[in-house]
Amino acid sequence: MGSLFRSEEMTLAQLFLQSDAAYHCLSDLGEFGLVQFRDLNPNANPFQRKFTNEVRRCDEMERCLNFLEEEIQKARIPIPNRDENAAAPLPTELIELEAEFSKLEREIREINTNQETLNRSFLELIELKHIFLQTSNFFPEAEEALISGQKSQGLPYEERGLSEESFRRSSPLSMCILPPRLQGLFPV
Repeated sequence: MGSLFRSEEMTLAQLFLQSDAAYHCLSDLGEFGLVQFRDLNPNANPFQRKFTNEVRRCDEMERCLNFLEEEIQKARIPIPNRDENAAAPLPTELIELEAEFSKLEREIREINTNQETLNRSFLELIELKHIFLQTSNFFPEAEEALISGQKSQGLPYEERGLSEESFRRSSPLSMCILPPRLQGLFPV
């Protein structure tokens, strides 16, 4: 097997291929690793070239694969090294791979978003827990009020023998403003 160093002897050849067979012929030549291609139209605009859409799709798949590789490395999952080059996929397989890569990218982005939301909610709940613990240290009689409140659940504070002001002073929950989604969980 040769290499592409400048000191190697090379032969310049020009291939004329039918467009139907071009993909298969070039992929087979590329798998040998002995061919270097020259651009015969260096002044042509990239949008005027014949396979511009395919190149864009390959660029998009490369971006998806780079994202997936970053996420795999973040998760510390080992990626096995393969020394051999994989064969070029057929055009129909390329469409399936593109769909699979974009699906995986979408799912991982959704998982990352959900993870961030869960972490944020967890930290908020931990913060509320510490607030409740600290306020219960400041007001030891709050425990008695909560215990008596559990015995007389559903009774207004007047029927429990408390005035509104003493009830609010004795409740550890009166020291913080609860988010609307938590207000229904705790009696105030």
